[in-house]
Amino acid sequence: MSKLPKVAWIGLGIMGSPMSENLIKAGYDVTGFTLEQDKLERLAAAGGTAAGSIAEAVRDADVVITMVPASPQVEAIAYGPDGILENARSGALLVDMSSITPRTSVDLAKAAAAKGIRVLDAPVSGGEAGAVEAVLSIMVGGEQADFDAAEPIFEALGRTIALCGPHGSGQTVKAANQLIVAVNIQACAEAVVFLEKSGVDLRAALDVLNGGLAGSTVLTRKKDNFLSRDFKPGFRIDLHHKDMGIVTDAARTVGAALPVGAVVAQLVASLRAQGDGGLDHSALLRAVERLSGARL
Repeated sequence: MSKLPKVAWIGLGIMGSPMSENLIKAGYDVTGFTLEQDKLERLAAAGGTAAGSIAEAVRDADVVITMVPASPQVEAIAYGPDGILENARSGALLVDMSSITPRTSVDLAKAAAAKGIRVLDAPVSGGEAGAVEAVLSIMVGGEQADFDAAEPIFEALGRTIALCGPHGSGQTVKAANQLIVAVNIQACAEAVVFLEKSGVDLRAALDVLNGGLAGSTVLTRKKDNFLSRDFKPGFRIDLHHKDMGIVTDAARTVGAALPVGAVVAQLVASLRAQGDGGLDHSALLRAVERLSGARL
């Protein structure tokens, strides 16, 4: 019998499925639940156990991990008679890896404590590729002892792992991450349109730029998207729109100005309004092309 903690995984989407599979590969007993039957079948095929409900998934778990799109979904799976807090055992550790508002994480930790359940907020960065390759950055909020208990699990999922402060701190750092990523993608998109309109060899230009100070993980990961105009979602515009709302609201609360971030947030919102919300966030290129009169 494995001495590793038993894990319940709630949310098996673009990120959750490969992450849960990496835990299975690392030897963890993973029971999962999601609303999509094909995702449950994928988990079972990878060696996990498919549950018929949240209650069934979390009942015997030592660690419950959630990975869902936004705060409303976290609240929906956490609270109520069929939710995690009513059905997980006292002493369990709830690790929410969703990207939500810091306030939602703080409120969840308080509600869970009343049930004897410990909580960490642990959002991630790295996109689908980072999830598949188990090289995610994981930014964590909560108590040191709980972080120490969860660290072996984090090490099976990511490469850069840090406890950033008390409950909500992981979400605050993730909000800053999404601000940086969005502004970086926007700058890359503007450079791509500028280079193409100038008639240079775009592939050569991006290669040489990525080897200098202008290089970034964003450019490395998204360069082929720009070159091929392949915007199959690794991280959807819809989700980045949600995240830009989180960071602009949180910045307003603490009195931090985001002049460039606010502009990029509006560009992300405009993409959604034009029907591009389901595309990868590298589709910010389409917004620059429209503004530049380029043919999409």
